[in-house]
Amino acid sequence: MLKLHGFAVSNYYNVVKAALLEKGLAFEEVLVYPSPALLDKSPMGKVPCLETAEGAFSESQVMLDYLEELQPEPRLYPADAFGRAKVRELLRVIELYLELPARRLYPEAFFGGQVSAETKAEVKADLAKGVTALARLGKFSPYLAGDRFTYADIAAVIHLPLVRDAGRRIYDEDVLAGLPGLADYLQRVRERSSIQRVMADYKAGLEDFMNNRGKRS
Repeated sequence: MLKLHGFAVSNYYNVVKAALLEKGLAFEEVLVYPSPALLDKSPMGKVPCLETAEGAFSESQVMLDYLEELQPEPRLYPADAFGRAKVRELLRVIELYLELPARRLYPEAFFGGQVSAETKAEVKADLAKGVTALARLGKFSPYLAGDRFTYADIAAVIHLPLVRDAGRRIYDEDVLAGLPGLADYLQRVRERSSIQRVMADYKAGLEDFMNNRGKRS
């Protein structure tokens, strides 16, 4: 059986978990946090990592590609090469130009730390560019890449609310306001059973994660 290593508050863990649920694959969740003890399964000691009968590997994008090859149906990439490339482009824009810049705000937005004014200004400018790029690429009607639910929608529904919440806490504004129809789109995607399960587990694990965060640092 596949084993997904990580924890339910990790957004990248949740992307892979939602994909496994969408695919209907049997898997076991192994609660673990980033640690040198993971180096035999994840070369950077990061989560998530996915353990298979053949061995383990890391990086969420690699996991999505693996799952698509392991079980092609239901398809979460389009059937044609160009369509698959566009979904991967959406994934990269969401991760590199929205989630990754916003991550620099997380220490203050969510964990009681401090972020410099310079960093806040840099991130705000980067997020504006990312929003413009996603607005150009995304269709949001009914799904990000068009008529079919794809991996891009899993990434969007997991990552974008975190980006928005961090922006609201730091800047007191909606940094995703430039994405047309985002609220209705997110509501539509959240109706899927896989996303409901992931979000319920996230909420259940959040209090324990926050209470024990200091013990792991």
